[in-house]
Formats: sequence, C-alpha cells, structure tokens
Amino acid sequence: MKALISVAAAIAALGTATAAWAITNGQPDGNGHPEVGALLAQQAYSDGTWEECSGTLIAPTVFLTAAHCYEGVSRVFVTFATSYVAGTSTTYEGTWHGDPRYSQKQNDPNDLAVVVLDEAPDITPAQLPAAGSLSKLPKGQQFTSVGYGGQSVTNGPGGKTIHYEDVRYVAVGTLNATTPAWLRISQNAAHGDGGTCYGDSGGPNFLGAGDSETDIVAGTTISGDAWCRSTNVDYRLDTPSARWFLGQYVALP
Repeated sequence: MKALISVAAAIAALGTATAAWAITNGQPDGNGHPEVGALLAQQAYSDGTWEECSGTLIAPTVFLTAAHCYEGVSRVFVTFATSYVAGTSTTYEGTWHGDPRYSQKQNDPNDLAVVVLDEAPDITPAQLPAAGSLSKLPKGQQFTSVGYGGQSVTNGPGGKTIHYEDVRYVAVGTLNATTPAWLRISQNAAHGDGGTCYGDSGGPNFLGAGDSETDIVAGTTISGDAWCRSTNVDYRLDTPSARWFLGQYVALP
C-alpha cells in the first residue's frame, strides 16, 4: 500500500468520506516545483503506477523523504518527472539512509530519511527552515503541499478505492495547530483548503502560498485522516531532532 498514514494514526483516524480530489482539492503542478520528486516502488502496483512516496531535493544530491517509506533495500530510484512514464522518464539511483531513531511514537517519530543520489540532477534544491523558526506561526498561515499521491477516492462494492496517476500535484492548506514536532494543516475542501493523500508521504509543505510562497520546506507529509479529507499532518524540520539527522547530510541554515 502506498504510504501516508502510520498504522497507529490510521486506526485512530478511520472515518467516512465520499471523495478526495487531486492531492486533495489541488491541481497538476506542471513545472511549478521541479525540486519535488517521487520515490519509485521496486515494481509497479496492480494499477500500473509506481510512486511509493514523494520527496524533495534539499541539496544537489540529497533527496528528503519519510523513514516509513523504506522499501527494505538500500538502493532506490527517484524521479522528478511531472508525469512519470516507466521506461521513458528520467530516474536517478541513490542510497537510502533512514533516521536510526525512527519509531511510531506520536510525540516525535523521527520519521525522516534521505536518498543520497549517485549524480546531481540539474535542479535547484529547496531550502530548509532555520532552527525554531516555525514555533510561532500566525493563525491562518498557508502552506503549499506538493506530491504524487492519490488523485481521487471512489466507492464500490468492495469499499473505497484510491486512484493514482503518477502525476505531481499541488494544493494549498491552512495551519490548524503547531506542536513541538508537528504542523497540523487543514485540507478541508469546505474551507477552501487542499492537502495530501496516500503516496504524498515524505513530500514537502512549503511555507506560504501564491505570491507569498517560499522555497522553504517547513514540514514533510507523514500522516492524516484515513480518507484524505480533513487534516494533513507534517513533521517539522526546524526542531533539534530533525536538524540532528539532516545536519549529517546537508548544511543547515
């Protein structure tokens, strides 16, 4: 199953929903965020899609994603194609490194990983936030979520089915709450928000939106409600815990 929600979070968050759109209430990204890529599965899923998780280039050869996206192998492939086509789109091979402290703890799971690529793509990396810079974000702060996650949810005789297209999407959500480790962002379409779904795990949530969007990855997508309806839960990258791991691979601001 494409990763987004941890086992504990999924059990706690099970609910009902009739639909989730795009990256939820979003649109195709096109060339808007070339630094955002996808971690490719070792083989295609039953629907023919390949994206296991999403992620972001944060240094010339360092691709940031989530530790829970681990596929059990040390060598993995990443693509930055806006629409991935197996055998045609460019891919980059690299070595997986997960945070050794990763667990399912709700207070701070250390759910981070990087892929150190063998070669640098011709892409400008995104930036990381300064230490502690997200602690006092204002009410109504917007974030831009980007990823290759599920496009829609439909009901059928066997229950709900999430559909994927191997396409990078973008949406904008609004801050609900900040905790010592998490950003909880509304993706409630009724409030005009969008967010993330299965397959967006590890992907970026950029600080700001529209004309105010920055290239700062405030948090990486980790969890949310079971049918991608209301909340996008993201791991903060400005904390001492996150910076301890990231500082082993990139120069920190």
